Amino acid sequence: MNGELWAFAVIMVIGQFSPGPDMLLLTRTSLAEGLRAGWMMVLGISTGLTVHATLAIGGIAVVLARGGIVATSLKWLAALYLLWLAFGLSKKPVLGGEVTIPKRSPYLRGLFCNLLNPKALVFFASVVATFLTGPRPDWWPLALWLIVVGEALFFWCLWVWLLQIPKVRAGYQRFGRIIDLLFAVALTGLAMHLLFW
Repeated sequence: MNGELWAFAVIMVIGQFSPGPDMLLLTRTSLAEGLRAGWMMVLGISTGLTVHATLAIGGIAVVLARGGIVATSLKWLAALYLLWLAFGLSKKPVLGGEVTIPKRSPYLRGLFCNLLNPKALVFFASVVATFLTGPRPDWWPLALWLIVVGEALFFWCLWVWLLQIPKVRAGYQRFGRIIDLLFAVALTGLAMHLLFW
């Protein structure tokens, strides 16, 4: 069973660090707004992951995997949120060489970005289903849940900390506007992919 838990942990790290809305938004926020904002966003994203992990382990995510009006509505809501984030990045003015920072809470931006990503829930449901089949001890679902949430908190906080290295931050300050526009394009692309593929 230890081998299975390690395999699950590796799959979760790969899934959480694959390019997607959470990773894009967290990277951009950490570079533009600093360590505290990045860590607040990690808490928001991790709160969303907590909900997704609970639903996936509880089996409710099967509804989304089957499609229908609930899945379609969630996809549209997620795409609209990604487009709203992209619009916010693309229209921000640059004053005195620095990008102005929005007043919205990094925690809430991270929470909504994660909660409104239906692919996250479907991913969790499919992976978790594989590790829940067959006879398991009573503590097994809790162990899977703790791996999902614990890894997110640890590795994303580490990522935010690494983005605070002076050379990385100096590069962002120099090319911040271009980087923000690239993030806006990437978020728009994710929204389009969500809607049309």
